[in-house]
Amino acid sequence: MSKLFEKTTINDMTLANRFVRSATWEGMADEDGSCTSRLTDLMVELARGEVGLIITGHTYVRREGQAGIRQLGVYDDKLLPGLSKMTEAVHKSGGKIVMQLAHAGCHAAAHLTELEPLGPSVMENKKGPICREITLKEIQEIVNAFGEGAVRAQKAGFDGVQIHGAHGYFLSQFLSPFYNRREDEYGGSIENRARIVLEVFRSIRAAVGDHFPILIKINSEDFVEGGQTQEDMLQAVAMLEKEGIDAIELSGGSQRSKPALSPVRVGKLDSEEKEAYYREAARRYKKKTGVPLMLVGGIRSYDVAEKLTDEGIADYISLCRPLIREPHLIRRWKAGDTRKSPCLSDNLCFKPTMKGQGLYCVTEERENSASA
Repeated sequence: MSKLFEKTTINDMTLANRFVRSATWEGMADEDGSCTSRLTDLMVELARGEVGLIITGHTYVRREGQAGIRQLGVYDDKLLPGLSKMTEAVHKSGGKIVMQLAHAGCHAAAHLTELEPLGPSVMENKKGPICREITLKEIQEIVNAFGEGAVRAQKAGFDGVQIHGAHGYFLSQFLSPFYNRREDEYGGSIENRARIVLEVFRSIRAAVGDHFPILIKINSEDFVEGGQTQEDMLQAVAMLEKEGIDAIELSGGSQRSKPALSPVRVGKLDSEEKEAYYREAARRYKKKTGVPLMLVGGIRSYDVAEKLTDEGIADYISLCRPLIREPHLIRRWKAGDTRKSPCLSDNLCFKPTMKGQGLYCVTEERENSASA
């Protein structure tokens, strides 16, 4: 049997295989962030497709931290009933599901929240400031909010949580000297820039206990001038390992990266060499730490996934857009049909999401219409 379909354990969570559905903004929640039956149905399809671990789309822990329309929330106990229905349905379908806890920081959607965005430092665009610098008191409030969100996830039946520390969102902003120009204990050295990330981890661990899996997603690098580097990532990883993080997902890029280096790059991956955007960063990671690594970014082929695990470059294979196109991809691969994902990496799937219509593969819909 392929290593990809081995059973593994992360803390007290046993997974049927090494495939992960990476957190993907679905745009299917209600306007207040509550879970809907449509969103639950999507998670159930992934479970039926035999994805080893499902990670929800980024789920905001405080109101001012909402990033986009119809984003899932975990900021209030009133959201628990819908979240509980989601986990119950996924578990009935044989799946495991982790909630990604997030805050958008200076990239929050003020037009939706009607609240002022907060970041490590003031950030500006052509129109002027887009956020103000967060105070020390507010830092601790958000640290606590991550812990409270994790408790809600645990109460709702999730199998673990993932801290969103990537893609230029709040915690990623602190890690990145591009965003973080503070001169206090949260700015400057990587030890200071990573301080809030470690505090978030400790807040969650103290709240949920030792046996509830806590994962984190971080950038291999930011791909912006003056941003987080691979060296920064490796130092942050070493600190997280010392704290006892259960697994790390490695990604890269942010809203300020060039499109060719963004987390969701456009362009057909027509050769295995083009796949696995962060392969070399993963090699460096594996030399540095023993924390299980989930690798995301541009993986489309079964053979590439198998090589990554066989060669010890990654412990888990995270997929985003391929599972939008084909939620049952893993089940197909397991059955022996190892043709690569038909995903074209065209990002058309995000257009309906941004319009509030929810996530789906536009290319597949057009192909089906053309052949009908």
